[in-house]
Amino acid sequence: MSGARNPPRAPGTRLDARGLLCPLPVIRTQDKIRTLKSGEVLEVVATDPGVLHDIPAWCRVHGHRLLMSEQRNDGFRFHIEVA
Repeated sequence: MSGARNPPRAPGTRLDARGLLCPLPVIRTQDKIRTLKSGEVLEVVATDPGVLHDIPAWCRVHGHRLLMSEQRNDGFRFHIEVA
């Protein structure tokens, strides 16, 4: 095998948590992930800067894989692979 990586998977579901304050973005993320199957990818968009720490920590605690996080002018975006 050449060591090539699989390309990033596109999210199949999007959660818009813009305008929500802590802890609501994480609560809504948890609620949405409960409806998804293992291996599916969820995109979360939020505006509360607390998500920069809360979402990655929540993923570690619950065994989900944080595939991507980025800050944009209009907020923050995360891609989470469901465990």
